[in-house]
Amino acid sequence: MTFNRLTGSVLVAALLGAAALQAAPTVRTAGGVVEGALSADGKVGAFKGIPYAAPPVGPLRWKPPQPVQPWTGVRPAVDFGPRAMQGRVFDDMIFRDAGPSEDCLYLNVWAPAPPRPPKLPVMVWIHGGGFAAGAASEPRQDGGRLAMKGIIVVSVNYRLGVFGFLALPGLARESEHRASGNYGLLDQVAALRWVRANIAAFGGDPDNVTIFGESAGSMSVSALMASPRARGLFQRAIGESGSLIDLGESLPTRAQAEAKDLKFVQEAFGTVEPDVLRARPARDILEAAAKLPWWHFAPDVDGDFLPADGREIYGAGRQSHVPLLAGWNQDEGSYHGFFGDDPPTLANYRAQMKARFGAAADAWLQHYPATSDAEARIAARDLEGDKFIAYSTWAWIERHLRTSGEPVYRYEFDQALPLPPDAPQGAEAAAPHAADIEFVFLALDSRRLPWRPGDRATAELLASYWTNFAKTGNPNGPGLPPWPAYSARSGYPVMHLQAAPRVVPDRQRARYEFLDQLPIDP
Repeated sequence: MTFNRLTGSVLVAALLGAAALQAAPTVRTAGGVVEGALSADGKVGAFKGIPYAAPPVGPLRWKPPQPVQPWTGVRPAVDFGPRAMQGRVFDDMIFRDAGPSEDCLYLNVWAPAPPRPPKLPVMVWIHGGGFAAGAASEPRQDGGRLAMKGIIVVSVNYRLGVFGFLALPGLARESEHRASGNYGLLDQVAALRWVRANIAAFGGDPDNVTIFGESAGSMSVSALMASPRARGLFQRAIGESGSLIDLGESLPTRAQAEAKDLKFVQEAFGTVEPDVLRARPARDILEAAAKLPWWHFAPDVDGDFLPADGREIYGAGRQSHVPLLAGWNQDEGSYHGFFGDDPPTLANYRAQMKARFGAAADAWLQHYPATSDAEARIAARDLEGDKFIAYSTWAWIERHLRTSGEPVYRYEFDQALPLPPDAPQGAEAAAPHAADIEFVFLALDSRRLPWRPGDRATAELLASYWTNFAKTGNPNGPGLPPWPAYSARSGYPVMHLQAAPRVVPDRQRARYEFLDQLPIDP
């Protein structure tokens, strides 16, 4: 691949010297030279759409990521690469790329402009979206403002849905590790290997890398920590809402994943042979997969990327032993999801608890108590949030704390979003799932909400804690409220992140220990 730009930046740089390079920063990577762009204030260089692996198309569909084909000349890096193939799954996602494509293995780098200190810490962001949707081009995940805190931000696209997680016996037979599925997670490893090989050219320290992500991105962080494939590629981890360890369920084995996916491809295409399926247009594959629930394609215990279930790996201390900062949002669940069409009253709450849990309802009510309609709404919200993602994050934190010997910092994000001017009457402010993203990235203005000074103060707080942790493995720093490490000796303190942050001993520990003892479906 050739990018003939000799009449562009290279010639201009030769004529005008350093000023031209300042206007269009260039960096030599292992694949070739990339040319990015400076922010309007000249403080941050952005390099977008850099390929970190070969396009996973044709014979490379459902294969582990392969090396990038080097290019000659200067490759423009000013536009986001295509996002992974996906349908419209989540309404809150807004993209700045040209659209979905199988050719999606691109990443973005934001780096402070020179002069800068040497060997800056690196933060690698993994987007969420249930392993079915999402992309690194979302405005709320723009790394430019975060990079101004003296770090380098990398964000990554990876294969999703049927293209990222299809498991078939025929694919396992092709694999040197007899594995199938988890191609999207292998993409993330390839991106981390790219960072290790190339980030020094952008001013980063390849030995000081923090992986962080939200929802499926947080699940990915827990998976990368659990995987021997990613060992040594990062030194710290941040998880925002989610992990591999689910309530009452273990991850499907490779055989279980293959059985359900065999049924899908046989019914949809009349064949289970990988090469025949690879000959089908990507759009046909996506349209067939869209008839299944969006969460159908997800990680499995493939025996390679994941040698065992997350509970087993973390319980035995076989994960990467790195400092961890993790938590979830106050309103991960909604009482509306619990009550459905029923009025959210105490009587209906108790009736539904008995209908759901039968003879065990009293035990559940002990941990989700309510004596009024208002308390019933809170209890229902907490139950839905715990089932959805809060317990999952807690179980990850607890096991890593017990078996890693590394510091852990736990938080709850409590800053309720301001209601939009057109909010319906009676709408309640909340801190729902994914509300923390724009705070972490100092990107509140990516959403049209009537932001208050307290919201901006909270964003500054999160960005400072996150970047301090990336720099040192400890979120604390000058001018910030002290955040103690999470431990039994200190009463399991939780940092409640809001405009008036506060540290409170874990008040739900008995609840999560109760959930942790529930039977696990094999």
